[in-house]
Amino acid sequence: MTAGSRVPAIADPTVWREAGSPLLPATGAGPLTGMSVAVKDLFALEGFRVGAGNPEWLAGAEAETTTAPAAAALLAAGAVVAGIARTDEFAYSLAGTNSHYGTPPNPRAPGRISGGSSSGSASAVSLGHATIGLGTDTGGSIRVPSAYQGLFGIRTTHGAVSTTGLLPLAPSFDTVGWMARDAATLTAVGSVLLPQNQPAVPLADAVFVPELLALAEPDVGRAVKECLSDWAGTPGLPNLDTASLRTGELPEWLAAFQTVQGHEAWQQHGPWVSQHWDSLGADVAGRFRAASLIGRRQADDARDVLRAARQHIRAVVGGGLLVLPSASSVAPLLGEAALAGDVIERVRRATMRLSCIAGIAGLPAVNLPLATDGGLPCGLSVVGPANRDAELLALAVRLSGSLLQPLHPLHPRKASLA
Repeated sequence: MTAGSRVPAIADPTVWREAGSPLLPATGAGPLTGMSVAVKDLFALEGFRVGAGNPEWLAGAEAETTTAPAAAALLAAGAVVAGIARTDEFAYSLAGTNSHYGTPPNPRAPGRISGGSSSGSASAVSLGHATIGLGTDTGGSIRVPSAYQGLFGIRTTHGAVSTTGLLPLAPSFDTVGWMARDAATLTAVGSVLLPQNQPAVPLADAVFVPELLALAEPDVGRAVKECLSDWAGTPGLPNLDTASLRTGELPEWLAAFQTVQGHEAWQQHGPWVSQHWDSLGADVAGRFRAASLIGRRQADDARDVLRAARQHIRAVVGGGLLVLPSASSVAPLLGEAALAGDVIERVRRATMRLSCIAGIAGLPAVNLPLATDGGLPCGLSVVGPANRDAELLALAVRLSGSLLQPLHPLHPRKASLA
């Protein structure tokens, strides 16, 4: 297919902007041979335009002359690009409800939203139409769709994987991530994309903060507690204990995170957005309007708050792990999301109280798929020390083999902890 081609009739246009058989062939052979990748529509692919989830942006874009290093590395390792996957506009959402192209399906929770902003990549993997979903995570855009759709996913240490050739949202927090249906595939991708000089030191004990668990909806909280109970009783896993985090400061941390995110998003896209307000969906337009009002002094003050928060979070994690819910709830119903505004914003705020922690600290985090009593997908986030991504992935494989198999999202499990 050429750069000007459209999604084939057999491909779901809510999932794919461009698709092929494949769209791009592998350029080499390696650990990913035989696998396919759904590339989020923010990464440069030679010969194709970046659409950023917005038709007017796409119309004005020029074909890229090079491929983003992250995507190029996957091709060199033997993977093919199945297609360019949909994203929320400019990655400025966690819902996946793109007002222009529709909401990708959530096959693990039919009738519910996909999660975003790496929405098309997640759905392509969950549907079995791609092996790997290449995406980004600024405030939760890998972890949330992974949790909503029962996938394994990782956001990497800030700066561990090149963001060259990636359309930015907020460079202070943007990081590359990916999703897969199993931990082994997630780890295989890590063997390609992660630096080979990351330290190989055993991870110390794991901790959880009861106050963070309490921020999740009851059904998600019960699933997480059940997982932690199993973890504590499983030999060979890191010891699990409680820890203290200054959770009373979370509202201030989140406000500072969103202030810096908004300020940087406006610096990146404000000149274009200010000329194309009518092209944006209402939710994303609202965020950009708020971002346009953030001054440099306000952003600098927020960065001061984040520096102190980052130091505290990293001290709590130490050389070990922090476990918490990946999202505050299961995926909202499509009908609720269609109400726009209030429901999406409420869920977004509640989830970002949890997801901003790894983003503020610049730390890697893996989503491990869990299920509620009713069989709906949710997720456990395991946050690790900086530049220990490979060890975090190895732990995900261990957890998958010894702990998570009974927690398949399509099979309800009764929680034993209140």
